[in-house]
Amino acid sequence: MTKEEVQGAAEEDQQVQSKKGLKKQQKEAEKAAKKAEKQAKLAAEQQGSEEDDFSKDRYGVSAMVQSQQKLDRTLTRVQDLTTERADQLIWLRARVHTSRAKGKQCFLVLRQQQFNVQALVAVGDRASKQMVKFAANVTKESIVDVEAVVRKVEQKIESCTQQDVELHIERIFVISQAEPRLPLQLDDAVRAEGEGEEEGRATVNQDTRLDNRVIDLRTTTSQAVFRLQSGVCQLFRDTLTNKGFVEIQTPKIISAASEGGANVFTVSYFKTSAYLAQSPQLYKQMCICADFDKVFCVGPVFRAEDSNTHRHLTEFVGLDIEMAFNYHYHEVIDSITDTMVQIFKGLQDNFQTEIQTVNKQFPSEPFKFLEPTLRLEYKEGVAMLREAGVEMGDEEDLSTPNEKLLGRLVKEKYDTDFYVLDKYPLAVRPFYTMPDPNDPKYSNSYDMFMRGEEILSGAQRVHDAQLLTERAIHHQIDLEKIKAYIDSFRYGAPPHGGGGIGLERVCMLYLGLHNVRQTSMFPRDPKRLTP
Repeated sequence: MTKEEVQGAAEEDQQVQSKKGLKKQQKEAEKAAKKAEKQAKLAAEQQGSEEDDFSKDRYGVSAMVQSQQKLDRTLTRVQDLTTERADQLIWLRARVHTSRAKGKQCFLVLRQQQFNVQALVAVGDRASKQMVKFAANVTKESIVDVEAVVRKVEQKIESCTQQDVELHIERIFVISQAEPRLPLQLDDAVRAEGEGEEEGRATVNQDTRLDNRVIDLRTTTSQAVFRLQSGVCQLFRDTLTNKGFVEIQTPKIISAASEGGANVFTVSYFKTSAYLAQSPQLYKQMCICADFDKVFCVGPVFRAEDSNTHRHLTEFVGLDIEMAFNYHYHEVIDSITDTMVQIFKGLQDNFQTEIQTVNKQFPSEPFKFLEPTLRLEYKEGVAMLREAGVEMGDEEDLSTPNEKLLGRLVKEKYDTDFYVLDKYPLAVRPFYTMPDPNDPKYSNSYDMFMRGEEILSGAQRVHDAQLLTERAIHHQIDLEKIKAYIDSFRYGAPPHGGGGIGLERVCMLYLGLHNVRQTSMFPRDPKRLTP
């Protein structure tokens, strides 16, 4: 190839390359122009949407409430939203239970404890598209403040407690945002057990509930259970106060096992050991010896029993009663049974909403009781069980299955869920129980039952130091350990008796629930120490 030919080829090559380069540059320029156009369009849209968003001051996430200001604003309760409030503009604080966007509107269910109401945000002269979108994206369980107009509805809203009205939202502000992923869904947690299985829907098991108790306690069922439990305590206090009882507080850290038994928790106490009280027994009785006449206390009780049953807890709330009587311990029984009847009546009259709410998820027969309360002797109970085919000795204690069976037999025969079994065999009761003066095999002691399960154990106490010492020796109890207890009866003690009730058990059985953990806010059992 000549020199000229080589030069010509190189020039041709250069031309081809420069053509390619030009094309590339052209393409890049076009790309950049398109990008710029797109960005300009986006910016214009954004600016337009900001200009269009006439509601931007009517919604958003509020600054954290750090008590910066005092607002002169009255918040309405969800339960007060009735047709009487129709067409009123109100403020409300509630949780977002559910939300559902549908075209240019968003439906919310707002919940406050056991009450809820439907709310609506719709594009209009008060709410922009952006506001509707914001409302639809508020996470479940977030707490919001809304300003809304109360409107009557044509058709009842069956899924809400407030069925005759809905809220038309004009402002919505998030006060506290919930994380998007919840450890359990509230709708699953209130689903009736059978219903979930039939329809293949999720239900929540007990451990998941207890591990996430803060969320589980928000359910309508839990709210109802613990409001009713609060009612039991209030009725217990009010009834006894009206009967002239004095409320006392007793120590929970004690130097010796209160029942003289082995089921106690030991705690280190400086250079020695102490125990958590199994009951306020000793102190209730000391108050009677100190002339308080009638006392009661409400407080924690500890039992170191490795019982993983549906009705045992290692810590529960004891409702304890002790009183001096005149001539017969039945005066004590009458006082306790009347207190229980007043509690049952109070629950019936004032807690129907809560009872119905629990019933929706856990259906049960209404609780039945008689006035005056049915009292059977232990011998009669044993006779009824034998008639039903149970083999048991005269002085044998009732096993749990036999207690339940007897409860069913009593219900069939007397149509009551609450009764007293009196005159237990002395051999199955604690050392401080007064023996029956007419039959040394039996004692002046009693249990009370609800739906066939024991809720109270009680007795006339031995109030004579000499007899108490003999009974303790008979039970092989170290006298040194209960010296302070025996000594308190040496300076004149009135005849007295009492009993201890388990609060969680009363609530469980009244509502017909099947596990005491459902009525213990943060239950403690051998396998659970948290939350």
